Amino acid sequence: MTQAPETLAPSRRARRDAGVSGAPAPPEPQPADDVAEEATDAGAPLVAPREATRGERWRERIEAAWRSTARVGRAVAEVIRPLGWVLIASTIVVWWLALAFGWEEFLVAAAVLSAVIVLCIAFLFGRTSYDIELDLTRTHVVVGERAVGGLTLVNNTSRTILPSEVVLPVGAGRGVFQVPRLAPAQEHEEVFAIPTSRRGVLSVGPVSVRRGDPLGLFERTNDRRQAVDLYVHPRTTSLDGLSLGHLRDLEGLPAQHLSRDDVSFHALREYQPGDDLRHVHWKSTARVGEVMVRQYEETRRSHFVVGLSTHPDEYRDPEEFEVAISAAASVGLRALRDSRILDARTQHGPVRSITARRFLDELSMLEHSRPRSGGVVALAGSIAAHAPQAAVVVLVTGSKTDAADLRLACSRLPLGVRALAIVADTRVDAPALKRIGEADVVTIGDLDQLPRAVRKVLS
Repeated sequence: MTQAPETLAPSRRARRDAGVSGAPAPPEPQPADDVAEEATDAGAPLVAPREATRGERWRERIEAAWRSTARVGRAVAEVIRPLGWVLIASTIVVWWLALAFGWEEFLVAAAVLSAVIVLCIAFLFGRTSYDIELDLTRTHVVVGERAVGGLTLVNNTSRTILPSEVVLPVGAGRGVFQVPRLAPAQEHEEVFAIPTSRRGVLSVGPVSVRRGDPLGLFERTNDRRQAVDLYVHPRTTSLDGLSLGHLRDLEGLPAQHLSRDDVSFHALREYQPGDDLRHVHWKSTARVGEVMVRQYEETRRSHFVVGLSTHPDEYRDPEEFEVAISAAASVGLRALRDSRILDARTQHGPVRSITARRFLDELSMLEHSRPRSGGVVALAGSIAAHAPQAAVVVLVTGSKTDAADLRLACSRLPLGVRALAIVADTRVDAPALKRIGEADVVTIGDLDQLPRAVRKVLS
């Protein structure tokens, strides 16, 4: 068995004996395993472990007892309701008056209050082992629609469950359902409807089973199911029959770059080694006497971009922001129906638009951006950097954006794109159309004016 190295610190008795006699005391050998546990690194001296003192042991016990007491105290505090705290405090005061002054009236009152508290506490005992099923028929609705759901509770135990309450949180509010006494294998169903007045994502649940006394002094709550997200989509309008650009890739916007193989014919030129013989124009070849091939203009894919500004200073009120979101959603949905490449962006970054539902889900969660993120001008610069091959760009902003900012934003867009700006202004009664630089700018007061405004642009 290996011995501990000589660098071990001597024990307390050895140091005390050495201090008395003046002679050094030999170190006490210790097992190598205990020595290794105290080593900090390979080059540091090893230190022998020491036992905890009585004070340290008592401090550890007190800290453990305090943690347990605090945990129990928090559990008790969650059970007692405000009225219960008032009654408990009143009972303590009445008991003190009865014992201090010997008043029989206060003694009787204290006994009655204590009996009431004990009886109310008895209602908390017992298990509420329901099997709960939360079913939302639709988890994606439009503003103004009702989300209908059902709540089913089944008693799968072998004993009867006393009446209780079920709490269903919905966003910032909550619904409370009274569950009657359920015998074994008996079930109870509740149907509810959630009204939606504004866009957003509501958290439905988790369902909690609450048991309490008739006086409302004590309450015990247990969560039974995870929450379900309810997406409230913005309102949209149909733009059927309207086309903001090219519908297919074969009709992409022609660029100034010449190509040997594309769909937009440009001119004829002499044959060069490497040209595809399929593009030889035989009639011109016979007439000129030299091999002539077709030359094409390179076309771009129909890349559709929707830029929605979320800068808070560009909107006069929250209603304008909602109109802008609805306009951007309507234009984006039309682009997806036309099977185009849709790229939606805000100051927060790209908006995922793989499918129509995912696109509307992202818009449901949209909030204002920070002022330091910039307005529509910064958004246009981001579009130019991330979508240089865009064919059509639609910028959506609020009424507090002036013409100078719109002109600067449109000038930052990629060269050759078709630009359209939609301004949400709840003060106008009819859509208006004007030209700023190379872009068409339409102003709408509500979503219903959008189809007529876009029709004006196309005419």
